[in-house]
Amino acid sequence: MPNTSARPKHGRRTRRRRREDPARNELVSSSLESAQQCLFNQDYGTAFVHYLLVLNLAPMFKDFARESFRFTLFKWTEELDSVGRIQDLFDCYEQALELFPADEVILNSMGEHLFRMGFRDEAAGHFHKALKLRPDYPEARENFYRVANWLVERWHFLMLNDHGRNRKYQQAIQKAVQSGCNTVLDIGTGTGILGMCAKKAGAADVYACELSKTMYELACEVVKANGMDGSIKILHMKSLDMEVPKDIPQRVSLVVTETVDAGLFGEGIIESVVHAWHHLLLPPQRGENEFQDQSATGRVIPAGATVFGMALESIEIRRHHRICVSEVGNLSIAAAGELRSPVSCSPEPDDSMEPYTTERLSRVPGGYKALTEPFTALDIDFNNVQELEGLSSREVQQIRLPVTREGELDALAVWFQLHLDEESSLSTGPQEDTCWEQAIYPVHSTDGFVLKPQDELIVEVSCKDAFLRLCSVAVLRDGREIHLDKSPKEQDSGNPVSNPNPEAELCSALASLQTDQIQTKDFCMLECCEMALLNNRDYHQSFSSALAKLIQQLRATCPDKEDSADLSDLLYVLDVSEGFSLLSLIAAAHGHVKAYSSMEKKKQQEVLKRLARSNNVPEKHLEFWLNHTEDEHGMLKRPSREKLWSAIMLDCVETCGLIRQKLMEKASLARCLLEDGGSIFPVKIVVHGVLVESDTLLLESAVQGQEATLGFNIAPFINQFTVPVHVFLDFSTLECKRLSEFVELFVLDLMDSTANYTEREVKVQATSAGRITAIPFWYHIYLDQEISVSTLSHNSHWKQAAVVLQQPVEVRAGDWVRLAVKLHKSAMSIAAHVERTPGPMEQ
Repeated sequence: MPNTSARPKHGRRTRRRRREDPARNELVSSSLESAQQCLFNQDYGTAFVHYLLVLNLAPMFKDFARESFRFTLFKWTEELDSVGRIQDLFDCYEQALELFPADEVILNSMGEHLFRMGFRDEAAGHFHKALKLRPDYPEARENFYRVANWLVERWHFLMLNDHGRNRKYQQAIQKAVQSGCNTVLDIGTGTGILGMCAKKAGAADVYACELSKTMYELACEVVKANGMDGSIKILHMKSLDMEVPKDIPQRVSLVVTETVDAGLFGEGIIESVVHAWHHLLLPPQRGENEFQDQSATGRVIPAGATVFGMALESIEIRRHHRICVSEVGNLSIAAAGELRSPVSCSPEPDDSMEPYTTERLSRVPGGYKALTEPFTALDIDFNNVQELEGLSSREVQQIRLPVTREGELDALAVWFQLHLDEESSLSTGPQEDTCWEQAIYPVHSTDGFVLKPQDELIVEVSCKDAFLRLCSVAVLRDGREIHLDKSPKEQDSGNPVSNPNPEAELCSALASLQTDQIQTKDFCMLECCEMALLNNRDYHQSFSSALAKLIQQLRATCPDKEDSADLSDLLYVLDVSEGFSLLSLIAAAHGHVKAYSSMEKKKQQEVLKRLARSNNVPEKHLEFWLNHTEDEHGMLKRPSREKLWSAIMLDCVETCGLIRQKLMEKASLARCLLEDGGSIFPVKIVVHGVLVESDTLLLESAVQGQEATLGFNIAPFINQFTVPVHVFLDFSTLECKRLSEFVELFVLDLMDSTANYTEREVKVQATSAGRITAIPFWYHIYLDQEISVSTLSHNSHWKQAAVVLQQPVEVRAGDWVRLAVKLHKSAMSIAAHVERTPGPMEQ
């Protein structure tokens, strides 16, 4: 041991003062000055580099420079975003967070970029961190609610509230484990519930994997809270990337999964189960030897599924997938070409199209009519790897369905029975009380064609890319085959089942090919909500009428210029609607108007140009505004040095039922760009609501009840993602009891900023006794003081939304309920307090 006594002893050592470095100080000073000068000159990239240098060399300037640094970061990343330099954008945010790791504003802003780019998991993490740093930060809270709607979809709550489904899965797992399957892998574990069921049943080793970072972290919390963190290994990865012994030490004897969507195969269950059989599972049981060691063989829960379908008529489905009108806002749309929703099924896979969408048929507005009896489309055995591998190469199967009721063919609906084992199954059928929706395969090409009893519908079923695809191809009527991809005239005439003339058949095929080429050329894809908007006659007619009134008023102020051919004398109208919109063309069609559309997609611009030509709108009277601006942030500006806008049309409400983010900021900017007498469309938005009692909304918003789910503590963790506003609501079919009349909740005045407020108190009287569980709300959108459209109307392309109360409020008929309504940007919050009317006994 060294002689410590030889070393001098010291008391508390005085800290040396850092020696001043004149060169360093000079560099910091000059860089700070350069940063400020570059910021003044709007050279944000150079300013950002100078600020990084200053704050790394001299951290004492952080408080002083924080606001300027934030501003520089946001402006520079906007520029990077506009030119597609995404990696550089995120590098800048990483550098900023190294300097300011606890800056909630920077965290929130980075989360917004991540969310827009589709990185929802990562975005959620940033919003969550920002909220932890500042719980009252409204922007981060609103963003977190939005991303929570994406990440923890409402079906998670419904599934955990579905006690029957949970018990059946638990019983099937328990039976498998007790029969010898003592090593288990839970694929797509979600909350971890199925893995915990296996452990509780006595499995020796349980593994689980989850791709979503948000759900992976949630599962880890849940497993730990239930005392199983040491006995269940959870991996943040796809099962397809898992290997033995790299990720798990051994092959397992049981795979449990519920990676199925409404169309059964949409979440990749076929690929993941085939991979599991080859790489993660023990070989399947062979032969009928009942004494075979179950622990040496593999199996899958669910064991298989049977898929059912039926043909149906539904006006609601029809208007979201094909054009049902011949004119829109007094414009003929015959020249639009073929407009389709992005949901179209074909035996040939097409990456640009989705094979199906989903609906809860029991809640489709307007209902539906079944045109055929349910039929079996497919049987699949998840414990037969050869069958799974051969699924994609199966021949296309043709099924003939007798038509039982007359109606227009709008879609094929699909559901399935999931066989957990030999004894237990779950059904996702439209008549079942289930958390599942049904898969919908819309039919695009049967406009005006009515199926009749005694017809036979020919349906093709295929699985070429491990997606279930159903396609209606023809109808057999009186021995003749009518192909559904032909025009109504061709359908009426029909074609014989067998053509005795090969030459005529060849000519017909060539003609059909030529027709297909023309359709392909004119084909344009629109979102389902855009299709529904095009089909909304009332909406477009209201806009046309309001525009006509405004144009007439403005013309009256300059009657001498009314017939002028000079473009500078025209009224300038700007449409900044999101997505596909005909409003600019409707404006231009009124005459004396030069209209600008903010539509970006070239194919959609071509549709508008074709419609302009066919409706005799001069080409020079319609322009695409974003073609003349560097990016969408320059959308709201003056059309030229001399002109101001006569009208600016803002898209105010999202399809989901929420006010668009930054609407009031856009309205404020738009007001500054209007000429005297000009107007924003709409001029105001009135929010209406109603008190309701709805168990459905509660079940879709949070795990209910005090009882643990299958004995596991899950609710407190999943309920962190409870969102107070339920979106994409169909109020017309919501199972609820109305407890009041409709009431005006809020007013947003887009033309008068002084008339606006951020909170309001509203009193509404209960008309019935019950529990207030939610306040659904919708909008009356006033295009001027007299003309309005409602987002509650039966043909609206908008859905509604509802504020779900954390604690239901008991009311009696006659009670007054005081609602404290707050609107921050697009986030609505409502608190309810009862002012109780004394009952007879209390008086």
